[in-house]
Amino acid sequence: MHTAIPVLLAAKGITDHIAPVDLMTRGALDVVAVMILVGGLYRRRSSAPGMPLVLTALNLGLFAAMSTISAGKFPAGVGFGLFGILSLVRLRSAAFTLRDVAYTFVALVVALCTGLPQRQNWLAIALVAAVLVAVLLVDAPGTDTPTRTVKLTLDRIYPTPDLIAQDVALRFGQAPVSVVVDEVDYVRETTRVSARYPVTDPAAPAPTEPDLAVAADAERAL
Repeated sequence: MHTAIPVLLAAKGITDHIAPVDLMTRGALDVVAVMILVGGLYRRRSSAPGMPLVLTALNLGLFAAMSTISAGKFPAGVGFGLFGILSLVRLRSAAFTLRDVAYTFVALVVALCTGLPQRQNWLAIALVAAVLVAVLLVDAPGTDTPTRTVKLTLDRIYPTPDLIAQDVALRFGQAPVSVVVDEVDYVRETTRVSARYPVTDPAAPAPTEPDLAVAADAERAL
């Protein structure tokens, strides 16, 4: 019974591709890389609470899938199916930012670099180190000013975009970094915009639309 399993695996061509030492080495490299990526680089800034779990789960799941697929005689369609499944992954929560998407992509790349067997270990280490160093340099906390996006519904139609930015600055008492028009409703005579402001106090909550509506009513009353 015990000898039947190795014979069956050998008949399927799986044991020829399995190297326990190589698998453990690549696994250790992947775990160290994802710990640096998530625990060191990603946590330097405030983020969505569930993102570290998402990044770690995607990385380890892809590493396990790559190791399993490359361990035997799998058809090419299995590989294409894997990437088709990965294409279904979406960060649908509004709390997720472009930075979260970038770190998700890096986590997947690290898993791909370490998940392929029978490759030179120095090559995998060099590629992973290059990716992590690039993230370290580009996403340094002091490289840009943190901003906060505020959604507003303005009770009028504006002839020019410059007047929208002036009105938003007047209502807030501070000029926004940028103003993007999301929707212009000529029936209700409203304009929905997204204003981006620099974050002076990260712990302070962002203004909400009810607060803005009260401020607008007070302004009209004056």
